[in-house]
Amino acid sequence: MKSNTSVLLSVAIAILGYIIIRVSGLNIPGELLFAIGALAAGLAIQFIPTKKSTDSSSDASEADFASTTLYVGNLPYRANEMSIRTLFSEHGKVLSVRLMKDKHTGKRRGFGFVEMPKKDAENAINALNEQEFQERSLKVREANERAPLTEQSENA
Repeated sequence: MKSNTSVLLSVAIAILGYIIIRVSGLNIPGELLFAIGALAAGLAIQFIPTKKSTDSSSDASEADFASTTLYVGNLPYRANEMSIRTLFSEHGKVLSVRLMKDKHTGKRRGFGFVEMPKKDAENAINALNEQEFQERSLKVREANERAPLTEQSENA
């Protein structure tokens, strides 16, 4: 995929070609003039080098997007996803919020999970663990990894 710079450069070349043809006094119909400009822009894009990603740059971008799932316990039963998202967004970007419900009754179980970028998650843990929220003292920590399904069925 070409960068925005390549697209802007191709547009600039097309405009420059249009101006040159109009100033030169050639009597060329608008449709043909447009086609010539588009052709010139397309050719220009083909010869503009693209930036190749290296292993070190892809590692850096993966680190930028690394996320952590936080366990949030002792939630008030009246808390909803939006109130939790609002609370945690004061401490960084919130990627997702999942509040657990009972399968049979559909009532909230008093805990959930919040997914945040790694650096924001650390801030949220430090700021919100043991803090009061709707008259309950929250328990916020990094969530444990979910056990694979085969281990879950053996333990049941």
